[in-house]
Amino acid sequence: MALANRGSADSFGDLVKQLTLEEKISMLAGKNVWETFDVERLGIPSLKVTDGPNGARGGEFFDGTTAACFPACVSLAATFNRDLARKVGKALGQEAITKGAYVLLGPTVCCHRSPLGGRNFEAFSEDPLLSGALAIEYVKGLQEERVAATVKHFLANEQDTRRFSVNETVSERALREIYLKPFEMVAKQADPWCFMSSYPKVNGSHIDASSKFLNDILRGEWGYDGLVMSDWGAASTPEGIKYGLDLEMPGPSRQRTTEKVQGALQAGQISEEDIDKRVLNILNLLKKTGKFDDRKNPVKEQAIDRPEHRALIRKAGSEGIVLLKNENNILPIDVKKTKKIALLGPLANYSAAHGGGSASLSCHYKVSPYDAFKERLGKDVEITHGKGAHIFRVYPDLEEGCTNAKSNPGFLAEFFMTPEANEEPFRVEEYPRGSFTTLMNTNVVGSQTVRYTTTYTPTTAGNHYLSFSGLGPTKLFIDDVEVGEQRDPIKDAMGFFLGVQEEVRIQYQFSNRPYKIRLETHPSPVSNSELYLMDNQCSIHLGFLSQAEMEQDVLSEAIELARSADLAVLFVGNTTQWETEGQDLSSMTLPADGSQDKLVASVVAANPNTIVVNTTGVPVELPWIDDVPAFLQAWYAGQETGNAILDVLLGETCPSGKLPISWPKKYEHTGCYGNFGLDSYDSREVTYVEDVFVGYRWFDRLWESDREVRFPFGYGLSYTDFEFSEASISGELANAADTKVNVTVKVKNVGSIPGSETVQVYVKPPVGPFLERPVKELAAFAKTTLLQPGEVRLVEVEFGRDTAAFWDEERKRWSVSEGIHDILVSTSSHLKDVKAVLQVNVATVFQFEP
Repeated sequence: MALANRGSADSFGDLVKQLTLEEKISMLAGKNVWETFDVERLGIPSLKVTDGPNGARGGEFFDGTTAACFPACVSLAATFNRDLARKVGKALGQEAITKGAYVLLGPTVCCHRSPLGGRNFEAFSEDPLLSGALAIEYVKGLQEERVAATVKHFLANEQDTRRFSVNETVSERALREIYLKPFEMVAKQADPWCFMSSYPKVNGSHIDASSKFLNDILRGEWGYDGLVMSDWGAASTPEGIKYGLDLEMPGPSRQRTTEKVQGALQAGQISEEDIDKRVLNILNLLKKTGKFDDRKNPVKEQAIDRPEHRALIRKAGSEGIVLLKNENNILPIDVKKTKKIALLGPLANYSAAHGGGSASLSCHYKVSPYDAFKERLGKDVEITHGKGAHIFRVYPDLEEGCTNAKSNPGFLAEFFMTPEANEEPFRVEEYPRGSFTTLMNTNVVGSQTVRYTTTYTPTTAGNHYLSFSGLGPTKLFIDDVEVGEQRDPIKDAMGFFLGVQEEVRIQYQFSNRPYKIRLETHPSPVSNSELYLMDNQCSIHLGFLSQAEMEQDVLSEAIELARSADLAVLFVGNTTQWETEGQDLSSMTLPADGSQDKLVASVVAANPNTIVVNTTGVPVELPWIDDVPAFLQAWYAGQETGNAILDVLLGETCPSGKLPISWPKKYEHTGCYGNFGLDSYDSREVTYVEDVFVGYRWFDRLWESDREVRFPFGYGLSYTDFEFSEASISGELANAADTKVNVTVKVKNVGSIPGSETVQVYVKPPVGPFLERPVKELAAFAKTTLLQPGEVRLVEVEFGRDTAAFWDEERKRWSVSEGIHDILVSTSSHLKDVKAVLQVNVATVFQFEP
């Protein structure tokens, strides 16, 4: 009996009854890497999901169908623009549809705990209110296209070091006030159709191994009725079926095999009613995304490069750029007075569109800063370029000059079921460059040996540099002679997969003739990533750098180019090799080995007219900041990053970005110092020692000390100036949930060019005798539309009791203190930027349920 066209999501109870137990169990896990299980007998289709938060990558992790790459969420957060977040979400929904996917695995709303978070760029902010507010709009925009948002990673996925096994000790108060808060906001105000559970243990248990987070809080307290899926490989127990985890991803299942689930049923650990609840949530998601009607049939992936998406990406990217220093108004660049510009730095001719890992994708195109400058200014201004520093963590993939045995560009991979490559391969695949992986490739399951070959013809002779590595033992041959061997499995399989692998490095003398290159590799015998998905996988990386490029004195070249130019623009930062899912950063210094800091210091000494553009998702140390007249933070701005940056440098876009994070001078100054990331590598234990004092909440305690923050949360300069006046307040903080406080203020553009300003309102609670509270917390914000010179706009914001409350651990309730609450109207979290102080009096302490 086919039931493909259901009338409403509420009517699926009858359909669940028609499923056999085996069919229901099969639906509790993915069919493969990206699809849910279908039951053809009853007309239940499968549903495809896709990464990720800044683009719809589709079914291939590498070299797949091209897609639009939007700014990373931290860049979007820097806009403080709800409307823009809504538009980006909607466009991402349209992109997901082109990949035949109706679930997008984003947004990431975990708060930034440390400046060393390898995946910080993928999440919005250190502040839960800003994170939640923008995620709400992102989710609404996405689901307007009938594409499910997947709010992740629930919960406490702030670090990537040992994320599969680490146990995080977090107070209930910190969980409630900081880490649960953005998830709560989105669950209650945006109705997301999916949540994703995380890998780490929280206070001793995985998220799906107890009832607390998924059943008691998410579904019980917050009223969430959508689907919860695991992160890939994060399902920890069959009992997650009872504890609220609907879907184990990916397939085939590890925790929800028929044998394990039936065993749990027989042991009384779960019930068939628990299974039915999970199946019902899966069916409801299929209905919401249209899989029972107009979207029933699979869709072939398409690359659709929409002009309106290009424009949106460029606007969002430029609006997220934060101007942090601009001495003597060196910016915007006066092109009429500038005849020669030196574009310098390792990121000048590199398009830092995205970070590494799940956020990476094959972009429709990428625009580097050099591309943008040459296209727009190349006819009128002399543009020179110098790299200035090498920051390779691994050598780039060997690609140019490679031809495989089928006479096509690239490499040939031959897969064998035997320990030696001495029989006919059971499968042969082509790859464009010197890297491949079997992970997520269901065609090569069980490979015991992979032979990876190409014929390489150098463009120039020389003693060139090669690097190679594999997940398991690997050998490199040139013209059938072994030239290098990796004897042991790689230390960190997940790091390898994400492109930050350790490598064997050699030099080899090449002449101007073809060379046969062959690598042979085997799977790692045991998991060295702590993630079972990496077990028995094969991967290879073969990198190459010419002798000329490696040994060139790029620093001296950059200094000379700077000295002879009217203006030097330095592009520094991280690449996907350095900032990626899977590994936290080891320090706040720019890579590698001080080379970029030395470059900046040398260039500004040669030419005082130097602008520095930093492209990272995190703050970095700035030992040269006092000597540089202009400094901008560009984040990862998507495929239009070069154009977005140049729009700001030329003044075609007046900068309006604000820092969604605090910018410390040093990592040692942060509240989590010594208790994050690599600090917990050996112990697999980390304690959130700073408790609720995250980001600016921590730095407010260091006011006027030598550890005071370098740039405060919410800070950002403009090319124009604004004046605040006539701030007023009405309403009250009261126990009724619908009671609001309203703040209004007039904002005037008193400068000479159009611009936008962000009004930030903070609540400063009364100081209590028994409990230390943050000095202040963001309660509301609003960004003006573009104000013309002399124009005045009345800005109004509102907030309720939630923003003034703290979590009472003893009573397990929210509590609002009695007394005077100062309401600070400001342009950043720093007291020097406060424009008005208003007050609200709470006559009597009151509490309310979560």
